[in-house]
Amino acid sequence: MSSGRGELGKTRLPFWAAGFVVLICTAILALSGWREWETRSAELRTAEVDVANVAQSLIQHADDTFELADTILVGLVHRLELDGMGPDTIAKLQTYLPTRKSSDRIRGIFVYDETGRWLATTEQVDISKFNNGDREYFQRHRTSPDRGTLIGRPVRSRSGGQWIITASRRINNPDGSFAGVALLTIDVAYFVGFYERFDVGPNGSASLLNNDGIMLARSRDESSAYVGRDLSNAPLFKEWKSRPTAAVYYFKSPLDGVLRLSYYKRSSQYPLMVLASKSQDDVLAPWQRAAAVRMSYVAGLVLLIAVIGFYLVRQLLQRQRMAQALVANEAHFRLLAEQSSDMVTRIGLDNRLLYVSPSCARVVGWSPDELLGNSAVAGIHPEDLERIEQTIAALKNGEAEEARFVFRQRHREKGEIWAESALHVTRASDTGEIDGVVAIMRDVTEQKDLQDKLASLATTDGLTGLANRRAFDERLAEEWARARRDGTQLSLLLIDVDHFKKFNDHYGHLAGDGCLRALGKILASHARRTADLAARYGGEEFALLLPNTGADGCAQIGEEIRDGLRDLAMLHAQNPPSRLVTVSVGAATSLPSQTATDCNALVAAADRALYAAKDSGRDRLVMSGQVVPWPAKSA
Repeated sequence: MSSGRGELGKTRLPFWAAGFVVLICTAILALSGWREWETRSAELRTAEVDVANVAQSLIQHADDTFELADTILVGLVHRLELDGMGPDTIAKLQTYLPTRKSSDRIRGIFVYDETGRWLATTEQVDISKFNNGDREYFQRHRTSPDRGTLIGRPVRSRSGGQWIITASRRINNPDGSFAGVALLTIDVAYFVGFYERFDVGPNGSASLLNNDGIMLARSRDESSAYVGRDLSNAPLFKEWKSRPTAAVYYFKSPLDGVLRLSYYKRSSQYPLMVLASKSQDDVLAPWQRAAAVRMSYVAGLVLLIAVIGFYLVRQLLQRQRMAQALVANEAHFRLLAEQSSDMVTRIGLDNRLLYVSPSCARVVGWSPDELLGNSAVAGIHPEDLERIEQTIAALKNGEAEEARFVFRQRHREKGEIWAESALHVTRASDTGEIDGVVAIMRDVTEQKDLQDKLASLATTDGLTGLANRRAFDERLAEEWARARRDGTQLSLLLIDVDHFKKFNDHYGHLAGDGCLRALGKILASHARRTADLAARYGGEEFALLLPNTGADGCAQIGEEIRDGLRDLAMLHAQNPPSRLVTVSVGAATSLPSQTATDCNALVAAADRALYAAKDSGRDRLVMSGQVVPWPAKSA
């Protein structure tokens, strides 16, 4: 029955491989599609930020422009209401008005009497020919007592013929009756010219509208076809009250039918809003071109994987036939293997155990019947598994004839043991092609434990049990390289016992050793993470390496070490003023990815900080930044 299940598994293996290839191809296409969608979304988010920045600039410009207009109008109306509108006042005003037109933002300034007749203006025209009593803004001021500035719809200037935006205020007689209108005009072309300075793409636009949906100015509108257009029926204005004062807004433009990505912002001072927009097609065009190229590569990769998968499945079918040839050599192989004290196994091309010698009961604790048909790598520690699988695959592929490695193996009774295995490929007698692997395994746990003890002695300080200088230097180089690769910070504390020689001279070397061991325990308790390393740097000097730790965390741990030693209250009569054992601490933090120096620079910086701590009175912590600036990143 067991043989029947094995044959069934071999028969199904090519189908499993085919299914795996299909799954991989599908996963690659799905992940690529998801990534492209995320890239598209990122492009749109970047464009949203761009148009938001443009809108912020435009609304500030509009507020500044109309604030200037408002200031001029307020002063003008105040003067007219104070001095009256007699001939002398108007004559002086005609001389005064050009002085107020000090900015290119202002097109013209006008004063009308209660009938709309022109009294004064900055324009060089015959004012007797004009009357603005029919203008909408004039009618509103005449009928409304509101004294605020009115920003009107864009109109054609009667003096120049160009499109202008009006800002006007009512002038009252002393009794409060209507006396006329003060008007200031701004060319629509001024706003258009300003908006053209911003890059919103070939089909983008920037628009200024009032809160009623009237278009006041729009970029890319050379013929002024859109000026004065009523857009109050657009969705943006229909839902005006429920919308925030500023937001991203996607819409299809009612003016040119272009699908736009935009950002609108309402003025907090005036009944105005700006709308900065980009064509969504313009924003996505670079992504579309790049996505087409990337998806072409992905399609080519998927096709390549499919072809390789096809040949792989065909190869598996061929190997099924080759596996049958193993039976002929099995008897001779068993005779040799069963006499060996080592565990001898034969591994098929599918990594299944085809034969296991009786010595397996002593080596791994399982009988041959329990192991046959199982995976040859079952029970191997996960951290060793990939390395061993790669080695076995290399043997089966003909990249090597033999291999030897040491790994961790699960034992039925002992838990985990260290094993050494020697592997050698076997070849079919008729074709000479590789048909499997023979593995000879033995228990080397005792030898490995001895090696580990010797390695520990070589890297451990005998007095304190901390890492020694050699282990510290090796770990520092490793953590520096890791921090540079990952873009993380690396911190170092150098700790030196204050007046330690005097302590030894006064209390004796045994007390000195006890002092160092006590400090070593404090340091070991603060090496809380696996990557942290407490080491005896030399003599009475210690080091604590803190990967992925910033300056604040480094300083905090340094102070905790000082506090921990102070809590022990070890007497040191030769160390005034505290008369206790204290330490000086030098600390340094670096971001290796942003400096061209090596790890020795970190030690040098901490060492300089340590000497600064000693020079400034001992029993303190000094960060390297308080002593010398950290080396700048190489240009």
